[in-house]
Amino acid sequence: MSASGTRNGWVIWLSLVLGLLLSVSPLPEFMQIGRPLWVALILTYWLLELPHRVGMTTAWVLGLAQDVLFGTLLGQHALILTLVAFLVLSLHQRLRMFPLWQQSMVLMVVLGLAQLVQLWLNALTGSRPPTLAFILPAVVSALLWPWLCGFLRGVHRRLNVN
Repeated sequence: MSASGTRNGWVIWLSLVLGLLLSVSPLPEFMQIGRPLWVALILTYWLLELPHRVGMTTAWVLGLAQDVLFGTLLGQHALILTLVAFLVLSLHQRLRMFPLWQQSMVLMVVLGLAQLVQLWLNALTGSRPPTLAFILPAVVSALLWPWLCGFLRGVHRRLNVN
């Protein structure tokens, strides 16, 4: 068996499924508006760490699963997660060099753009959220990025996922 083979790929999928579960877990009413974008954050981590294993196809499949889970227009979350994956993969080399606080700032912009596309798609379908509140999940997600990144990096190293 070669040492360069893929190992523990199930960890990637388990973490992404956990992100799907966290995205539908109940929160108190006052926290609903700032719900973190768990799936996009976990997907971003694996895109940065293992771009040869996780890519835009993974983002598309995850987005379709999220569409089915939320009961939204089929392809809506798939488009948004594919956009996030494209932007993260485009900035991949630069993002890996940045410290975590700078990664958080870049991710806030990327996730803010994703939320803007979400707002646009919601406006097209007739269900518009409140005005500037659509950007709050991107801010909360950017604040959570250093802790999530540290946790996933520990799992990644401990289980030797490659």
